[in-house]
Amino acid sequence: MSTPRKTRVALVFGGRSTEHGISCVSAGSILSALSPDEYEVVPVGITRAGRWVLASADPAPLAIANRRLPEITAAAGSAVVLPTDPTANGLLVLDPTAGATALADVDVVFPVLHGAYGEDGTIQGLLEMAGIPYVGANVFASAAAMDKEFTKKLAAAEGIPVGPYAVLRAGASLSQADKERLGLPVFVKPSRAGSSHGITKVSDWAELDAAVATARQIDPKVLIEAAVVGREIECGVLEGEAGGAPEASLLAEIHVSDHEFYDFEAKYLDGSSSYDIPADLPLEVSRKVQEYACRTFTALDCAGLGRVDFFVTADHQIYLNEINTMPGFTPTSMFPLMWAATGLEYPKLVDRLIRTALRRGTGLH
Repeated sequence: MSTPRKTRVALVFGGRSTEHGISCVSAGSILSALSPDEYEVVPVGITRAGRWVLASADPAPLAIANRRLPEITAAAGSAVVLPTDPTANGLLVLDPTAGATALADVDVVFPVLHGAYGEDGTIQGLLEMAGIPYVGANVFASAAAMDKEFTKKLAAAEGIPVGPYAVLRAGASLSQADKERLGLPVFVKPSRAGSSHGITKVSDWAELDAAVATARQIDPKVLIEAAVVGREIECGVLEGEAGGAPEASLLAEIHVSDHEFYDFEAKYLDGSSSYDIPADLPLEVSRKVQEYACRTFTALDCAGLGRVDFFVTADHQIYLNEINTMPGFTPTSMFPLMWAATGLEYPKLVDRLIRTALRRGTGLH
C-alpha cells in the first residue's frame, strides 16, 4: 500500500518591501509549525532586490537576534522562477551549470509577504496566472486593503466608522481647510505600507512637511489622519469553514510604554509593548468590534485571513484603523496570539489556512 503524498507547500517570504525582515521572522515561525508528517515545505526567499532563491528549511536563521532582523540574500540558494503557465504547476530552479530543473508540483503557496510586492495583489496576480492556490486574499482585496485610502472608502460605504483623514497624492500638499478639519495632532503615514514604517505623529503644523517627506520615501501617496484618542484594539478574522461566514477571534488590546504610538520598535524590537487577550471591554462593545471586523473583511472581499485594527474611545465609539490581509506570524504577532487564546493554536491555525486555500483554489469565486 503506497504512502499518501504529503501536501507540498511553497513558503514564500522576504520580498522587496520595507517589511522584508518581519516577513522572514514570520516564515521562520511557520516553518517550525508545519508538521513534517503532513507537509513538504519548499522555502522560497525573495531578496530585497527581488531575486527568488531556494532557501534553507532551517527556521533558526530567520529569528531576530540582538535586535537585528534576518535577511534573504542572493547567496541563500539557487535562483528560482515561477512559470506563469498554469499547466506547469511548479517552480523552476535555475542552476548555472545544469540549467533549469523543475521542482515537483507545488500544491499551494503560503506567501507570508508583508507590504508592497507581496501583500498588495502583485504576487496574488502572479499565482492566479500560474494557477496555483495560495493562502490569503485575492488580487483585488489584497490591493484594496494595502491602500489605506480605499480601505477607508470601502468600509465607510458599508457603514463602518472611520476617523477624519485626508489623502495627499504625489506633489500635493495639505490645504488650510483640511488642517482646520483634522486639527492637531495628526498621524502622517504612507498610504500603502505596514509595520508602522514611515509614520510620524505631528503636533505642530511646522513639522508636517518633514513628516510627509518621510512617508514619501516609502509611498508618494500619503495619508494624514486625525488622532483618535482611544484604546488600540485588534481582531483576527478567518474565512468561515467550508465557505461559511467569517469568524472573529477574541480581541486584543495593545499597551505601549516609552513610545508615542505603536511604532515598529515597540512592535518588534524593544519589548515596550504589552497586550491583553481578551481586551477588557464591555461584552456589547467587544461584539460590535467583532461584527465590524467581519463586515470589513467582507466589504473588501477578503479571503483566508485578516487582522482588523480599531480605536475604541472612552465613550465606546469604535473607529476602523486598518485591515491587514497577511498579518505578522512572528512569535509576538497579535494574529496568531488572538487565535491561540480563542482556542486555535498556531499549528492548527496554519493548517486551517492551507486547507482553506486548497479548497478555494484559483479563479473567480
